[in-house]
Amino acid sequence: MLLHPALSALAADTGDGVEDVIVTANRISQETSRVGDSVTVITAKEQRRSQKTAVSDLLAATPGVTVARNGGLGGTTTLSIRGAESQQTIVMIDGVKLNDPSSASGGFNFADLITTDFAQIEVLRGPQSTLWGSQAIGGVVNIVTPMPEGPLSASYSAEGGTHDTALVRGHVQAGGDRFAWRVSGNYLTSDGISSYSRDLGGLEADSYRNVGFNARGILHITDNVSAEIRSTWSDGRSEYDGFPLRDTPDYGVTEELTTYAGVNFGLFDGRLENRIGFAYTNTDRKDTDPSSTVPTTFDAEGRNERWEYQGTLRITDRVNTIVGLESERSELSTVSPSTFEPNPVPLTGEVQIDSIYAQVNVTPIDALSLSAGVRYDDHDTFGSHTTTRASAAWSVTSTTILRTSYGEGFKAPTLYQLYSQYGNLNLEAEEAEGWDAGVEQHFFAKKLVVSATYFDRDTTNMIDFVTCSTGDTSPNCQGRFGYYDNFQKTNAKGVELAAAAHLTEQLSLTVNYTNMEAENAARGTANYGHELPRRPKETANAQLSYEWPVGLTTTVAVQHAGRSFDKINNLEVLESYTLFDLRASYAVSDSLEVFGRIENAFDEDYTTVKNYGTLGRTFYAGLRQSF
Repeated sequence: MLLHPALSALAADTGDGVEDVIVTANRISQETSRVGDSVTVITAKEQRRSQKTAVSDLLAATPGVTVARNGGLGGTTTLSIRGAESQQTIVMIDGVKLNDPSSASGGFNFADLITTDFAQIEVLRGPQSTLWGSQAIGGVVNIVTPMPEGPLSASYSAEGGTHDTALVRGHVQAGGDRFAWRVSGNYLTSDGISSYSRDLGGLEADSYRNVGFNARGILHITDNVSAEIRSTWSDGRSEYDGFPLRDTPDYGVTEELTTYAGVNFGLFDGRLENRIGFAYTNTDRKDTDPSSTVPTTFDAEGRNERWEYQGTLRITDRVNTIVGLESERSELSTVSPSTFEPNPVPLTGEVQIDSIYAQVNVTPIDALSLSAGVRYDDHDTFGSHTTTRASAAWSVTSTTILRTSYGEGFKAPTLYQLYSQYGNLNLEAEEAEGWDAGVEQHFFAKKLVVSATYFDRDTTNMIDFVTCSTGDTSPNCQGRFGYYDNFQKTNAKGVELAAAAHLTEQLSLTVNYTNMEAENAARGTANYGHELPRRPKETANAQLSYEWPVGLTTTVAVQHAGRSFDKINNLEVLESYTLFDLRASYAVSDSLEVFGRIENAFDEDYTTVKNYGTLGRTFYAGLRQSF
């Protein structure tokens, strides 16, 4: 796993000599050594070596990231970056948001995001709203799909294992001087485990099925003009146990579609690069209880449409500017039928936010890279908001890099928080300020790279639910059980440490450790000073790999999470746990590889969400082949 920009550079420099390039940090392609923000890059090669099925499991092994899942594969999965709420993280595919406008919090459920066809995953930590807009308080996760290219080629992989789990993936691509295309698909099925913990009596296995498809095409109209279209679709069906938590036949189906179409063109001999595009995301969710006389218990659709322009002007070889315009409209429609009200009136709502942003990137000397930006957003409901950011990366010597960044973030009220029966049209945006500073040190011609980063973030004006007491006659409580309001505050700070070592030509080791304090900072509230739920103070990951001369690669991976609490009242403890994975792969030929793994090899009994089950020891084996 590539755990830090330092580790990304190490892997590249000791491999093919080409340093990793990222886009998410500054919306332009940059070498990791010139990025002042804290970024992790996970390459496709590292994903294959990890053999992970869920993207959330892949991300959980990176610094500052914690994951909680309700049961096995397909269970509701939340992800937190540096202690932020799950809904305060933007998740994208090729820069197109996946967050669901129809969910109450507006967050993204990682349950149906599996490791299929991508070139790399970029994890950007810290408030990043200046370039990426609403929700980028904890950070940004951007999945970058491969650029199609010729000649005609294809690959597939197939694996199976415990709980009758089977996964098939494949892609085919081709390209010429003018047009290139790539399509890929996947199918996953598993009998699963009981979402309701077996330790508490859960016996009925909750199955999961996922079908996905991805397509991308690029047409080079002239040397300076190109058009692109790309689309990702997935359909997941997961059984779950209903409320109150017990074995039930409930299941949910989630269909997600993400599409982008755009034109790129250059002016002034390529000094000004322009992109005009349209992005569309649609999330359709439906929950069913087959045992009820009203089987459909929830039906929701969230839609997001965004027009965008971005221009990048290279003023000199050392100065470039980025200017962007965005107009985004979000819509929701939800309904929750019940035996008491089988045909309720659907909740609907829509909102628009128009934005402009600009950033300057300067390299005053070869060893120093600076960036500074500002963004202005105009929201239909709460009005305008301005955010800023700045970062610096300084190669003090050929073996030492210093990094620092400051960023502001905001999260607009969700459509549900504005227009539901608990809605409040007077809500304002959540706001955050954060900074980090770190050092990266190379030893022995980059055979050993170590890094340390300190971060601190304050989030204010957070939206939370207020319960109305009996007899409360305040305007927000009349005739209602409760309402949403801006009153919460949190603080998160800590240290991220990482190291990567090539101990020999065949033996490599990567480790990371995060020590974090994430607390409620709202004075005068009942939970002031309490730890935020499901955010362990300590997390650590390690991976030791050995490449045998015969083409065999073996890996031992360890993941540790310290004690945390299930709820903000800090009454219910989630005990610490340590998981060991054993992996092996064997290259039969240049085009054929067989692999296998044992996850949770010592059958650790652990919990990430109280009363929900987790996978015990599991076994998987498979093969992949390219043509």
